Amino acid sequence: MWRRGANLDGDTANFIETEQLLEIEDFRSSFLQVRGSIPILWEQIVDLSYKPHLRVISHEQTPNIVTRHFNDLKQRYGDIIAVDLTDKHGEEGQLSAAYAAEMQNQQNVRYVPFDFHCHCGSSNFDNLKILYNDISEDFEKQRYFLIDSKGNVLEGQKGIVRENCIDSLDRTNVTQCYLAEKSLNLQLQRIGLLTLSESISMFVEEFGKFRTLWAEQGDEISLEYAGTYALKGDLVRYGKQTITGIIRDGMSAISRYYLNNFHDGVRQDALDLISGHYNISRNSPSLQQKKFEPFSILPVASALIIGGLTATTLTLQQAGRNVHQYVSSVLCAGITAGVMAMVKANGRQFCSRPRLCGFL
Repeated sequence: MWRRGANLDGDTANFIETEQLLEIEDFRSSFLQVRGSIPILWEQIVDLSYKPHLRVISHEQTPNIVTRHFNDLKQRYGDIIAVDLTDKHGEEGQLSAAYAAEMQNQQNVRYVPFDFHCHCGSSNFDNLKILYNDISEDFEKQRYFLIDSKGNVLEGQKGIVRENCIDSLDRTNVTQCYLAEKSLNLQLQRIGLLTLSESISMFVEEFGKFRTLWAEQGDEISLEYAGTYALKGDLVRYGKQTITGIIRDGMSAISRYYLNNFHDGVRQDALDLISGHYNISRNSPSLQQKKFEPFSILPVASALIIGGLTATTLTLQQAGRNVHQYVSSVLCAGITAGVMAMVKANGRQFCSRPRLCGFL
């Protein structure tokens, strides 16, 4: 929930291996992809803003961290295509630039920056063909795993695509679905169910099932990490956005904001506890409740802001009648502005924060 980037061992947050399995007639095949946070040291601490600031952490070990991460991937999977789906401007651009700079030192990894929002916007799913055209030669060389009914290995996957965006959820899932479709076409052509000029998208029922599987997988991962359904799910499920999907994305975005700011600290502690990342010892002091809990006064601050805005509005309506009403309006507006400034300045302190483990 609160993890971003990599730790000093090169392990990254939100790292997931996805395996697409196909079983048909006398053949079974498998296609692997992985996703994970940008493997450098960086953070994104919630602070009540809708889009928390990103900060790259300067550390002398960063080159070694990146090397450890990709050496591990190469040992497990073979050749690596690292697809970076982050924006190339603003704070995301700074993070992407730091990632790109480190990747220049990785000799056996192909780094591919692709600004998803720039090329695909909110609904131009087909523009992922720009990315595919760029990597298609290396992608098709990586192949897939294929065996026949006798257990004979006909193909072996020789590498893997590693995708990331910021949280490795929505943009990543859309892209993985697109590449999985390309691989599925190659597999079906290899076993003779499709000709070289055909694709799974020509068969409405089967293609619908394929997209539904990927959409549901994206939802499951998003529910685990963000507490809501995946955004951009319509792009995966239908290849375009629908009115219903836009409404659902809006509701999910609001829910994510609430959960990220007011619940994820506790959820992070729970995960660290049950995963063994945090170990309980009889000799370690017990976790004590802080004397001052900023989160506990947030409802009071919210009530003051709402009450102040209401009072300001009501007194302004009467301000033309006498000076006292005008002074009251100014006073209410000043108190409201002061409380808002206090909340904004201490945004991080009002959020639910993990207490058991550090961020690295």
